Amino acid sequence: MWVSKIRTLRWVTLILGISNLVVIVLGGILVVSSSCSSGMILPFVVIMVTSSIRIMSMVGIGIAQEATATTIISSPQETLAVDAVIRQERRMRYKRWLWWTRFGMVITVLQFVGATYLMFVILKYFSHNGNSRACFLEPNSIGWEKNILVFFIILVWFLVTLQCIAGSDVLRWRSFYATHDNAWKAHYQEVFDHGLREALCCLGRVKYLSVLEEDEVFSVARLLGDLVAYRASGTGHLELLAGLALLQRRRDSLNSYEELVEAPEEQIQEAAAFHQFAEAAYTGPLLDFGRNPILFPCAWLYRQGVLTPWTRNRRPILEGDNWWRGHAAAFLKYVNLPPEALRQGRVSQAKCEAAYYIVILHHLQTVVIAVRGTETPEDLITDGLCRESPLEMDDLDGLINGRIHPDVKQRVMSSFPHYGHSGIVETARELFMQVDGQSGDFNSTGFLSSLLGVGCECHGYNVRIVGHSLGGAIGALLGIRLYRRYPNLHVYSYGSLPCVDSIVAEACSDFVTSIVYRYEFSSRLSVNSIMRLRAAAISALSQDSSADSAMICKLTQQIFNISPCLKSKDGMRSSSFHCGALTAEDNNYHTYKRKHYKHVITGNDEQDQAFASQETTDSTENQNAVNLIECFDDIPSSFTVPLFGTADVVPSCEDPVSDFLSGAPLPTEASIGESPEIYIPGLVIHILPQKGSALSLWKSWKVHEREHSYKAYLANRENFKDIIVSPYMFLDHLPWRCHYAMQKVLETKAQVQLSDPDIV
Repeated sequence: MWVSKIRTLRWVTLILGISNLVVIVLGGILVVSSSCSSGMILPFVVIMVTSSIRIMSMVGIGIAQEATATTIISSPQETLAVDAVIRQERRMRYKRWLWWTRFGMVITVLQFVGATYLMFVILKYFSHNGNSRACFLEPNSIGWEKNILVFFIILVWFLVTLQCIAGSDVLRWRSFYATHDNAWKAHYQEVFDHGLREALCCLGRVKYLSVLEEDEVFSVARLLGDLVAYRASGTGHLELLAGLALLQRRRDSLNSYEELVEAPEEQIQEAAAFHQFAEAAYTGPLLDFGRNPILFPCAWLYRQGVLTPWTRNRRPILEGDNWWRGHAAAFLKYVNLPPEALRQGRVSQAKCEAAYYIVILHHLQTVVIAVRGTETPEDLITDGLCRESPLEMDDLDGLINGRIHPDVKQRVMSSFPHYGHSGIVETARELFMQVDGQSGDFNSTGFLSSLLGVGCECHGYNVRIVGHSLGGAIGALLGIRLYRRYPNLHVYSYGSLPCVDSIVAEACSDFVTSIVYRYEFSSRLSVNSIMRLRAAAISALSQDSSADSAMICKLTQQIFNISPCLKSKDGMRSSSFHCGALTAEDNNYHTYKRKHYKHVITGNDEQDQAFASQETTDSTENQNAVNLIECFDDIPSSFTVPLFGTADVVPSCEDPVSDFLSGAPLPTEASIGESPEIYIPGLVIHILPQKGSALSLWKSWKVHEREHSYKAYLANRENFKDIIVSPYMFLDHLPWRCHYAMQKVLETKAQVQLSDPDIV
């Protein structure tokens, strides 16, 4: 029993425990054998006490950690009703473990303070030329005392440093969870759930801390737990990051745009003109922090109108605005409009609600609805609710009953059900109720109807819905719903999140335009794209290791949730399988690894659900290993996975990374928990820099631009299914970069037309 307990310990735990004991013993020897002053003895006593408490805290952490892991592995993972009953117990276990962990962190800090205090006392002794009664350092002191003191000081600093590096875990989670996906998912689900709730509490959202039922935070935590399930394969977090780094370094061949058509200049002009409203919707400090990292508080306060309080009463009142109406002032100041132009808006938010602003531009005969992107914790929760959600008939009212081509309507109607991003769908529904009244009521009496109705102030005006990132996706779904009522509506979405299925995304191309700048991550961010990126990152690790290539290739299959024992279309197994040739030298290595990966590679759900019983005998394990080897021998070298039920995807098992990098299709719906693929809505315009692009030959004094020129293409939305790992993938998402690129596209077109008026 004790042997099995010791095996669950981390090796660094043993080192820390022994080191703390040695510190206590050596400190006791130095204190007892000396006649030092109290000022010299005090730091030794402090270090001894903190080391003793540290050992006790390690015991407490270990007990709490074991209890937490036992709760996970003893509860059914797939029964939602049972999971709801035991949820409170699981949360209490994790809370107790987290408190013990934090207590251990406090003790580590105290040990650091004690070590610093000891060094301060010794340095003070030397600064006084040894005149204090620091007996350990006197010339006539015993030699072994000096040696023990030096060793004691070195050991204390080694101990503090190692504890900071090693973390607080005492036991190995893998000793409990082994390679069972469900256990790792449940574990990280609880870790993320507690972390998110405490982070929200620190940001002033105390209500989330006491919620026990399955709320939106629980849904986000469950998704994050699923994404970190690669820990079941033995892959560490640092290994995954290393794979991403390799993927970035090797991704040098992107899709060619030579055959694509350039985007119409009129659409780029209008998109650039209305982009300022999407950017101005960020009325919090986030926009100013991105542009002014050092002076952003001053810039934000200036934009909020704090320096002009006498104009407060002239500013419009927005729902949730501060008492000086600063968000209204910030929006109006950015777009340079008078207060009467802003008619309605909302800043405060609850779950699945969007901040928005409605502006009237009489000089353009246009009503603009600007939807804010991600800026608050509530927005992040909406982003995280990215599981698929079925779209109702009312959600697609503009496509079903609007002025759409009959063939498009027929395609939408005949392909139900349709799906969308869960958080965005719910937020768009709530926003529709805010801006235009009851669902299904064509003769609505909502706010937009009061502006655009017959005989109203803005009758006959155009409607433009704009938004960046999350706001762009919400605006697109809102536009799909409003298009029936306002056929002169158009949506401009900048850096939008994928939010609808392919049929809906294509059907709304007449009135929805999505602008994507270079390699920004948001337009490629979905559950499926993250899964594929995770698999490609792990596969990239195999490129430099021939001995591990076969094992990691099989691991990639598991991450795609594809059973290796797939049957061919005629129901018969294929007799050949190649996933990287195994040499005679590699045979022993892979035989050793087979037992560790048997649950991971076979994809046997029954084994994963029954792992809590812990009653598997050695003979059963041996039989499983034999079945696993037979299963490996039967895996076809190329297998088919149905996609949307209409086509077959044939991924290459020989080099999955090459397939990913070259843009070859990878398993999606059928391979990743039956999750439908979602896409960017509308007509997709992709803006890319043209390095070294030459200007007109008539301008001999300036052959090349110093800065990049840009071109805008009508892109295929299929090109945005996978995340591109790039150093600029996050910076490209900044809203002002997209605006700058659109301006450069227009400038380039203007220069070309001036150089050669015959060029259209």
